[in-house]
Amino acid sequence: MVTLIGKPGCHLCDDARVVVEAVCGELGVRWEEKDISVDAELHREYWEQIPVVLVDGEQHTFWKVDAGRLRRELGG
Repeated sequence: MVTLIGKPGCHLCDDARVVVEAVCGELGVRWEEKDISVDAELHREYWEQIPVVLVDGEQHTFWKVDAGRLRRELGG
């Protein structure tokens, strides 16, 4: 499971969403998106790093998502 943590109006989050959606779609991996503006705990933990990508609950990357690196992490 891949989780993209971001917020509305964040251009880096928009860029990350495109990469996550493409790689997960290609590999058939489920993904979800969480918004720090509606979750105080996520905001506290990640507000300086968004977008953040978690793979199975563990932080994979932040700010810029590299498609090749995410693909390798997911076994593709």
